[in-house]
Amino acid sequence: MIKRRLYSPGPTPIPPDARQAMSADIDYHRSAEASEAVKECARLLKTAFQTASDVAVFASSGTGGMECALVNCFSAGDPVLAVRSGKFGARWVEMAQAYSLDVQPLEAEWGDSVDPAAVEAALNARPETKGVLATLCETSTGALHDIRALGEIARRRNVLLIVDAVSALGADEMRMDEWGVDALVSCSHKGLMTPPGVGLCALSGRAAEASKNANLPRYYFDYAKNAARFAKGSPPFTPAISLVYGLRASLETMMSAGGMEASWARHARLASAMRAAAAALNLRLFPRVPSNALTAFRAPDGIDSQAFVERLRQNHGAVFVGGQDALKGLLIRVAHLGWMDDFDIVSAAAALERGLSDEGYRFSPGSAVEAAQRSLLNS
Repeated sequence: MIKRRLYSPGPTPIPPDARQAMSADIDYHRSAEASEAVKECARLLKTAFQTASDVAVFASSGTGGMECALVNCFSAGDPVLAVRSGKFGARWVEMAQAYSLDVQPLEAEWGDSVDPAAVEAALNARPETKGVLATLCETSTGALHDIRALGEIARRRNVLLIVDAVSALGADEMRMDEWGVDALVSCSHKGLMTPPGVGLCALSGRAAEASKNANLPRYYFDYAKNAARFAKGSPPFTPAISLVYGLRASLETMMSAGGMEASWARHARLASAMRAAAAALNLRLFPRVPSNALTAFRAPDGIDSQAFVERLRQNHGAVFVGGQDALKGLLIRVAHLGWMDDFDIVSAAAALERGLSDEGYRFSPGSAVEAAQRSLLNS
């Protein structure tokens, strides 16, 4: 018998209360009970986003939240700067091109975090720029970006800062209002511990004001139409109501465990232990500044990471993921997102040892487990 253990950076393990909430009989989304659940979910999301703004909730993936941010903030032809440091930075570029924005990619080497000085230099060279598109965690590389610094630059230059926090919301510190983020995007199935199917977007007051004059087409992803009505318990379109019940329960679990600060600290602790396990096996961490959402490290020479993670899943039930695009076959990525605790990380370290042993990789058995345990015990 093989028990499946999920270490992907989405979907992630789900708390029991959320699973139970979603298993209830399907409810009519306009009932009084559903309306109260929607309103409570809206309130909790504002805390998760660290914002006073309402959060728009869509039946979509996180990419729907990204689309909401773009179409509500800009007009065709608007010049924007997009940080392209991995697959999801590239998605910003592709989406901006699809909507006929005048997008200038700012390249950062995959695995690096963008230098805020490079962003400011790009804005100096193109002062007509209206927005900066960035990611909190570049999930394809595990790299963390300095959103606080980018927010300071955006405020100083009077440009909108649009941030993809799809994988890192709840795992890495993210303070939307305090850091000057104008549009923050996320989803249900990563740090917020709910199955895929809910996309999220919040706009600052500056972004909401800009939205009044933005002329990109929007209907379903109209922020003003969605966010205000969701907050009042009456979404304009049929919500994924069972997922909303689950999301409310997951957020309640998160808040009852100490709120966002406790969630950030828990993910930092688990991430440190997983990095220690990888280091004990002489595996090289890939990002220079790693996110707490996942640990990305190079596969040992001679081991194809895609084949490795598939064999690990089939033979031992541990679901790791490989690299994406240019990093396919080169990276092994292990997430510590969602409903995870110390023993999930110890099990991940043990699974990594088992998989590498199957490949003939030489190491001292138990070294990764010991390193993870020591890190957890000392933190």
